[in-house]
Amino acid sequence: MKTYDVTALGELLIDFTENGVSAQGNPILEANPGGAPCNVLAMLTKLGMKTAFVGKIGRDMFGTRLETALKEVGIDTRALRKDEKIPTTLAFVHTMEDGDREFSFYRSPGADMMLKEQELDHELLADTKLFHYGSLSMTDEPCRTATKAAIRKAEEAGAILSFDPNLREPLWANLEEAREQISYGMEHCHILKISDNEIQWFTGKEDFDEGVAWLQERYGIPLILLSMGKEGSRAYTKNLRVERASFRQENTIETTGAGDTFCACVLYYVLRHGLKDYTEPELGEMLTFANAAASIITTRKGALRVMPEREEVERLISGAAGCPTSKKQD
Repeated sequence: MKTYDVTALGELLIDFTENGVSAQGNPILEANPGGAPCNVLAMLTKLGMKTAFVGKIGRDMFGTRLETALKEVGIDTRALRKDEKIPTTLAFVHTMEDGDREFSFYRSPGADMMLKEQELDHELLADTKLFHYGSLSMTDEPCRTATKAAIRKAEEAGAILSFDPNLREPLWANLEEAREQISYGMEHCHILKISDNEIQWFTGKEDFDEGVAWLQERYGIPLILLSMGKEGSRAYTKNLRVERASFRQENTIETTGAGDTFCACVLYYVLRHGLKDYTEPELGEMLTFANAAASIITTRKGALRVMPEREEVERLISGAAGCPTSKKQD
């Protein structure tokens, strides 16, 4: 038996999000704890999973706030490292009228990029059932090497590997380098969570089904989850494609953390039921819960500290179920 259900490696940062306007007409920014891997862990912790984070922050006021936030929500910080010279990474988030976002990063460098291979907690990586990672920890050295070393260690220990590319174009030297590193992530994962715009960019296929088929042929990923925003989500296995509609919210504020919440709920389902050949009803149940949870987080500022309770998600599902559609793959 392993101690941890999920360990995630990657960026932990401050998301400065708009929260009103001052008397002078200037935007007021709220410092929210963020970073996709920790958002995933925060939701999993809400669902009763034991989680741990691997990453690096600066030894500054923002780093202190982030460490406190992780401890408050119940994420283990034993593998959280602190850089004495490089400051904590910051992201400024502009929310547009439709709830989508634009990012400006202060990360040249940022502490999250400075995690070294020798700073990894190998005992932790060997003691986790599922290891989750993204691509932001592979944009630069030394964190790229550390990420790949952690992936190897988790593989050796028999963990399930989960990957979310979470492409942020401004953080890459060029998109060819991004493609190369994201390809590495896909080569090693058992579960891939990818967004509609990411799959079109990576595969060059406008049609999502064709894009997924392209990924399956090249990487043989057992479970692929496609998030499509307001259009819902799909799950693909070797033989099935299942789709569920989104849960529309009239009081949506922003989409920060929606994809991470969705991803966490999928991982929760896999941990409860095992990574196997799921049936159509099982994949539908997985997507419905994940879509509902993601829709709730769009009504809140930030993500990490305000993840929904399981009961909230179940109430939303019972009140307005998504519309199921599914079909067999050719």
